[in-house]
Amino acid sequence: MSAVVDIRDLRVTFATDADPVNAVDGVSLTVEAGQVLAIVGESGSGKTVTAKSILGLLPETATVSGAVMLGANDVVQLSGARLREIRGTDVAMVFQEPSTALNPVYTVGWQIAEGLRAHGKYTRKQAKAKAIEILGKVGIPQPEERVDHYPHQFSGGQKQRVIIAMALVLEPGVIVADEPTTALDVTVQAEILDLLRRCRDEFGAAIVLITHNMGVVADLADRVAVMFNGKVVEEADALTLFSSPQDDYTKRLLASVPKLGSGLARTQERAAARPVIEEAPVVVADNLIIEYPGRFGRSGFRAVDGVSFRIHAGEVLGLVGESGSGKTTIGRAIGGLTRVSGGSLKVIGQEMLGVKEKSFKPLRRDIGFVFQDPASSFNPLLTIAACVAEPLIVHGKARDAASARKRVDELLEAVQLPKAFGDRYPHELSGGQRQRASLARSLALDPTLLIADEPTSALDVSVQAKVLELFSELQKDLGFAALFISHDLAVVDLLADRIAVLYRGKLVEEGTGAEVLGNPQDPYTQRLLASLPVPDPIEQASRREVLRGLRGES
Repeated sequence: MSAVVDIRDLRVTFATDADPVNAVDGVSLTVEAGQVLAIVGESGSGKTVTAKSILGLLPETATVSGAVMLGANDVVQLSGARLREIRGTDVAMVFQEPSTALNPVYTVGWQIAEGLRAHGKYTRKQAKAKAIEILGKVGIPQPEERVDHYPHQFSGGQKQRVIIAMALVLEPGVIVADEPTTALDVTVQAEILDLLRRCRDEFGAAIVLITHNMGVVADLADRVAVMFNGKVVEEADALTLFSSPQDDYTKRLLASVPKLGSGLARTQERAAARPVIEEAPVVVADNLIIEYPGRFGRSGFRAVDGVSFRIHAGEVLGLVGESGSGKTTIGRAIGGLTRVSGGSLKVIGQEMLGVKEKSFKPLRRDIGFVFQDPASSFNPLLTIAACVAEPLIVHGKARDAASARKRVDELLEAVQLPKAFGDRYPHELSGGQRQRASLARSLALDPTLLIADEPTSALDVSVQAKVLELFSELQKDLGFAALFISHDLAVVDLLADRIAVLYRGKLVEEGTGAEVLGNPQDPYTQRLLASLPVPDPIEQASRREVLRGLRGES
């Protein structure tokens, strides 16, 4: 097989107000037709910069040397017009953060059709039909209707599927997938991995996969390149890398991957050490109903349907389920960001059904919120220090960002970020670094309740392990309650005292990790567990067959 991507001694340096940053330092990689190359490493290791160089998407501040051969073309030497010709047809990219990649003022169907119109002659009817077809292939329900919806009408996972549809619609020879499953729950993640596998097997497309999820690597990759500080420190086929890693950094990376069952001893120890508190629970949901009103005479959509649960002081409740199951909606309702339609929801003693902002405002200082998408939750015009200081200023704990800087520096260091990063702007940080800064902001006021919506989804596994350890230590010291929303069952198992499983707005199973993950009763929970990829190519192949059996596939 011939190489469809050939990267030779690639070096990328970014000009900054301080010293230049060497993001990629002498990287050489090849990708064969029909092959999946996974590039893994920590945030800031240079893996995304390497991937973007294949499409010529680096900013003007970047100085590039070496060669990036895409077929017969050296992307480094191509002009803007020629680059536009090959993007979409020869190579396409799935971006990490769908909220920033989608235009909020156009329907998703229009945005998919835009690529078709740019590279061929399609009537409006033909382009819409193609958009509906590709939306259906990536798992968007009712694509005939959803094609006319706007990005804000989709959940985080559904928006990522739309981005994947945009990349696949022109059937490119090379797909560069930058964290393509970060925002997806494990059941949809398994479907997307199957879709990418079909692109490789049936159409011979090469895939460059950028990810921190070693389970995804074991499930899909043929070869793996491990990057650290801009260099490739190890490269091998997937079986060899997982069974016999050679570099010390690769060994640490694999050791950091959370595994199902590993959190049982920790949660039992924490439960035994926690004092018995007779106070009322921090959060009480009783037959909770949340509906979104319909438009133009249509009936409303019930996102949460009769859910009941409790969160006690010092307790972590893990909330898992598919995209659109109501996880984030419940989190937003607890934080006072979404109205409750029926039933009862009490947050720190305040009834949320019909609550007025004046009554709830004093409680906001007791609630920390880690949003799923840090790129859209930070003000791009403020430095990281100013963003982290916002809660302190709003609630009168500091006069301005300068007076809050000491506390901000402490928070940044607590989440494994150098305090010098406080002087940078959000776009100057990698996705994982922005998520750590978001975590620092949520902890600024020492909250009673922390709502964490996918707080580790953008983190590489080594940093994720440190952040999860930080969660445990902070909770032990401060005693806050937490609602931990995630699609990563291994992470939930590691951190949560109890796990609640949502499916289409209903609570289908609840219990300890040993009960829910060790002996699942509901068929949906069983599929959820079988969909979780594990960092072992041989075991993952067996799990894939089990999942097909649960789905009823041959």
